[in-house]
Amino acid sequence: MPSRADITYFGAGPSALPTEVIEDAAQALINYNDTGLGIAEHSHRSDIAKNIINKTKADLASYLDIPDDYEILFMSGGGSGEFAAVAYNFVGAWVARKQAEIGSGDNAVPQLQSALKDLKMDYIITGGWSQKAAAEAERLFGAEHVNVVADSRKVNNGKFGVIPDESTWNLSQGAAFVYYCDNETVDGVELPGFPKALESTGVNEPIVVADMSSNILSRKVPIKKFSAIFFGAQKNLGLTGITVVVIKKSFLPPVTSQPSATLMRQLGLPIPPRIFEYETAAKNNSLYNTLSIFDVYVAGQVLNRLLQQYPNKVEGQQAVSEEKAQIIYGALEACPNIYKIIPDKTARSRMNICFRIEGGDAVEAAFLKEGTALGLTGLKGHRSLGGIRASNYNAISIGGAKKLADFIGAFAKKQGQS
Repeated sequence: MPSRADITYFGAGPSALPTEVIEDAAQALINYNDTGLGIAEHSHRSDIAKNIINKTKADLASYLDIPDDYEILFMSGGGSGEFAAVAYNFVGAWVARKQAEIGSGDNAVPQLQSALKDLKMDYIITGGWSQKAAAEAERLFGAEHVNVVADSRKVNNGKFGVIPDESTWNLSQGAAFVYYCDNETVDGVELPGFPKALESTGVNEPIVVADMSSNILSRKVPIKKFSAIFFGAQKNLGLTGITVVVIKKSFLPPVTSQPSATLMRQLGLPIPPRIFEYETAAKNNSLYNTLSIFDVYVAGQVLNRLLQQYPNKVEGQQAVSEEKAQIIYGALEACPNIYKIIPDKTARSRMNICFRIEGGDAVEAAFLKEGTALGLTGLKGHRSLGGIRASNYNAISIGGAKKLADFIGAFAKKQGQS
């Protein structure tokens, strides 16, 4: 039986966590701080729980340099739940702005109904997750309210793997929001940085929302350029079970409140479940419903470790993430007759390195089998894409990346690459 130290796990999620975090969490699950109860047994309304929430929020704000005018929420439902929550909340904010413009006279509702023809949610589709996000908005609000700004498949022979040139993007004027996925785990595509097309011009102020589930904590984020970001914890932050939303406070009371359920029904628009309302989550410090405090605790331990490791905070981890990606991509590029990296070089993800091996399924199966024997596990590509996928999350050490790179080279030699 292999020990934990024998395994380097490259699975796309849930990802591996640092061993010391798991060991600490195991003890906390049995007896937290000598209370005689495990952390999962303490009430989410207790001072213990509140202190864990507040400390984790503070450490996340410190690590990512989140400004004071942003709120941090812990929610349920994963990234897929946020596909709906983003649409519900930001469409509600759009209606609130229109309502403020129109006023509350007798003709307010008919005027709002007329204004709905201008309601658009913008989506930049660069992979499977952004495609699903757009599909969820269309399902909830109707195709007439969803504007596809760009779709990678239209410029790449029907496949994902590139990011369309920003000069071709078809952005709406006054959209409720524009959404993109910063890193697509399935297709190995990552935006190199904040899109220039979404920069504020002083006249046009795009409301930008990004899914950062699979690359959060791995590079610096220009938080002020976003109205909101969200991310599932299970890649770089912690365990499956909580989703973090970082949202600008101007989209929350007292600045902005969601329209009443009565008004939304009059307009023929859906209303969100309470647990998906950012306003409700913020008012209750993420404790409207029973929050998994154990999951927040683990995330807090990961953040605490990162802050101790890197005095320059996320920039330190960014340097390591880039080094690891260069090691693995370099090994693949050294054997071009054996390995084919799937996405275009301009869009390659540092987090999810996707490639195929010359010789097809049988050779790829041999690669996976031999890798597993060496303790290199979780390398099978997504079922929709096939091939090999090495997920290079923060818990992968430089040594782990080098071990994979050495195996990539050795396997290529066996296949006849000089």
